Amino acid sequence: MLRMLAEKVRAWSVGPSVAARPTPELAVLALLLEIARADHEFDPAERHSVKEAAASVLGLTEDEAQALLAVAEQRVEDSISLDEFTRVLNDTLTLADKRRCLVALWRVALADGRLDRFEEYALRKLSDLLHLSHTDFIQAKLAAEGR
Repeated sequence: MLRMLAEKVRAWSVGPSVAARPTPELAVLALLLEIARADHEFDPAERHSVKEAAASVLGLTEDEAQALLAVAEQRVEDSISLDEFTRVLNDTLTLADKRRCLVALWRVALADGRLDRFEEYALRKLSDLLHLSHTDFIQAKLAAEGR
């Protein structure tokens, strides 16, 4: 498992020109980061929630999530659009997987105890880009809030 992860990290770290299409794991982590940074603050609670979400959605250990987080942060910085990430997820994930991903995104947005208007806007945009309904959007919010 660690060897496979190391190979993926090496492939991701070579840069967008060689590894142009992100893997689904990297795409999920990139979206989690986008939500965490949407309010222009990336505090320790949000960083921890990104790692927890990566662990739960992707089945990664905390160490694996930490390793991928560094790669995803650079990939997000180099990115010009969320489309490269959402396209991969639309091509590879089932509807149920995309719904689970949206719940994880909501959990990251709510990790600091408040929902910023920029976070909510980003969540709505990602929900649309993932071809999820408004009902999915609301159900994911309620699930993230524990209701």
